[in-house]
Amino acid sequence: MTREEPTPRVPERRDNSLNLVRLVLALMVLVSHAYAITATGPEPTWEGKTLGTWAVYGFFALSGFLITGSRIGSTFGPYLVRRIARIYPGFLACLVVTVVVFAPIAYWKQHDGLGGYLTTSDWPANYLVNNVTLKIFGGTVAGTLSDAPFPSVWNGSLWTLYYEFLCYLVVGVLLALPFMRRRPLLLAPVFVGSVVFLAHPAWITAYFGGHLDVVFLTPLLPFFLGGGVVWLLRDAIPLRWFVALPSAVVFAAAVAWRPEWGAQAAAPLLAIVLLWLGQVLPSPAWVRRNDLSYGAYVYAFPVQQLVVLVGVGASPLSNIVTAAVGTFVFAAASWFWVERPAMRSIRGTVTGVDVTLHHDPPAAPVQRTPEPVSG
Repeated sequence: MTREEPTPRVPERRDNSLNLVRLVLALMVLVSHAYAITATGPEPTWEGKTLGTWAVYGFFALSGFLITGSRIGSTFGPYLVRRIARIYPGFLACLVVTVVVFAPIAYWKQHDGLGGYLTTSDWPANYLVNNVTLKIFGGTVAGTLSDAPFPSVWNGSLWTLYYEFLCYLVVGVLLALPFMRRRPLLLAPVFVGSVVFLAHPAWITAYFGGHLDVVFLTPLLPFFLGGGVVWLLRDAIPLRWFVALPSAVVFAAAVAWRPEWGAQAAAPLLAIVLLWLGQVLPSPAWVRRNDLSYGAYVYAFPVQQLVVLVGVGASPLSNIVTAAVGTFVFAAASWFWVERPAMRSIRGTVTGVDVTLHHDPPAAPVQRTPEPVSG
């Protein structure tokens, strides 16, 4: 009598390919943006959303799963410190690299030298000061990219990190409430409420005066909460094809049925599909150990802009290929020199119980002009 193999459950530790899944999502953002950055046509879309937007949704669903697990296993203070350590150093380093590497190259090409770079009215330090809080207020540096096919925006992806962090705070605060702490499955009706709110866009004006933070957060939060719900139900979800395949079909049907909010309503199903892929896809051991997805996300856009300027990425295909190589270099540098050291630096200095999770993912992209509320 042979022993039955245990049914695969939602992965919690490093024995999965979630790094690979997130890296593929980051590359989807790069592919999507290649069309806008080269001004050669509309980005690939499905049901009115760009490829990059779908990648963002996937990022938020996986992030909600992982971060909810981290929050359940930790008190609020250590949880918040870890979230800051994961998202902020890499973000700040990207701002600095843009000012000291990318923008000077573009300025040199425009002006045949760096004279005046530090004294323009659009002072490079303004880019750092304006964006240092995670909320993006400025996109250009020293007038560079003014004549680019996609002008005056060095990084059209960073804006989502602010809303990712807002999602961290939402889950962190909700699970600090005593009744939520005792019954975390109450996150499920909160998820349902976020979808209902999305389905009534007039409520944003009625209750929040049309505040842009609410406009941009509303289509993203259900994915984050949906991933969180999957975490809470993880012991009841076998990661088998006969669960993942119907989940994918129902998710696609929900999107076709209600393009404005169907994807958000089926967000837990998207999380299940991505987690299943993270369970079954083969992944090199190096990718399992090293998470380049965040660096790939934050550096892809400026690298894509730069390869257009230097004349080696003027078409979507050439932009994708050349920018992917450059993005890998910057993503690896970000991981080994910034992100991983930042996370290691807080080990032993942050008290509180935590679960051992795969590296938390980033958020991700497209331009900061989604459809009203539907993203």
